[in-house]
Amino acid sequence: MYGGMQARGHEVRVFVSDTASHGVFSGMLTRTDDWQQELGWVRQAGPAGLILFETANHGALQDALRADGFQVIGGSALGDRLEAEREYGQSVLRQAGLRTAPSHSFTSYRQASEFLASRRQRFVLKFNGAGSPRTRNYIAQKDDSSDLTALLDFYAAHEAPESPPDFVLMEYIEGIEIGVGGYFNGVEFLETACIDFEHKRFFPGELGELTGEMGTVVSYDGSGKLRDQVLNPLAAVLRDSGYCGYINVNLMANVQGLWPLEFTSRFGYPGYAICERLHREPWEDIFLKMHRQSGLRFDTAPGFAVGIVLTVPPFPYTHGYEELSKGIPVILDEGLSPAERAAIAFAEVEMHQDSLITSGTCGYLGVATGCAPTVKAARANALEIARKVYVPNLRYRNDIGARVGEESLGQLRRWGYL
Repeated sequence: MYGGMQARGHEVRVFVSDTASHGVFSGMLTRTDDWQQELGWVRQAGPAGLILFETANHGALQDALRADGFQVIGGSALGDRLEAEREYGQSVLRQAGLRTAPSHSFTSYRQASEFLASRRQRFVLKFNGAGSPRTRNYIAQKDDSSDLTALLDFYAAHEAPESPPDFVLMEYIEGIEIGVGGYFNGVEFLETACIDFEHKRFFPGELGELTGEMGTVVSYDGSGKLRDQVLNPLAAVLRDSGYCGYINVNLMANVQGLWPLEFTSRFGYPGYAICERLHREPWEDIFLKMHRQSGLRFDTAPGFAVGIVLTVPPFPYTHGYEELSKGIPVILDEGLSPAERAAIAFAEVEMHQDSLITSGTCGYLGVATGCAPTVKAARANALEIARKVYVPNLRYRNDIGARVGEESLGQLRRWGYL
């Protein structure tokens, strides 16, 4: 996102708070070691000056900057709570008139195990905190959650005594998982909203640990009903909190209705890069349109975008990255066209002696994207791009979007949600 703005002639200065990630995009973007020293520079830009946050734990700071007259794209203190405190997020959804799956908060693995033993039904384990490792979350596979109980007992035997856990157990909902994302301008949602289908497990066939995201299907087509039913009821609470930015609600859909599960109160990875492939207006124009409240739509392409996350070991973990993969050369096919190069959104990379190498903390190389009128064709385009990136031990899923195009879209349309 920042690289695109810089390439289009805008002045961009990027602050990286995580010291372990200081190498990311080194040699590729203008960096600053102290973002607060840049506030005068931003203020001098007047209506063209923007500050963008991509986290869900600096909401109070964003609120303060807005109160001081700065144009801030990101979230708010409320947005942080919606994402980090799962039960609070569920309560806000219920107050907005949406139905939610029953969930129960815990700070003790033992108590949670006893609760499951008394219920003997299927639950989902989700940790609170925007920065909590997604790999620790778990969806029970057995109807009595005995496998989840065993995992909780394992966590209890290995927990650090000085830091009690903070998590919820949510009743499992059978259905199709889909997200709806919208751009809130401080007063209302833009009419332009997207739907997405995340693929969270590490291996094809939905096997392995929950990573956060290994690939996603995105479309701006057919989102109107979900926007009206899920996002618009939240407008009042977001308006009262001063929220201005992108927000996504992940939910389960079935014949009984829609069941919102969780918030993403920020630009998600790799969601922003996949959405951008469908944009016919650059990010800076969308942001200014939001701040100026000068329109409720921006131009998007029809059809679908598919993104495939590219990783190297030890992703999704961090331990051993220095020894296994950090600093490995990233080679692109010499026949890559400018359009194909634009379809690769790099993440943990940097320039070193005029060569692209891996950087960062865990081996999240980036995302290869493809666009087409159908999910099947967009998948094929994305896979073609992924095959033109050469990195030792590169891994990615080759089934992103397969079930979406073959099953999910048709069922959601039959249920009347799209």
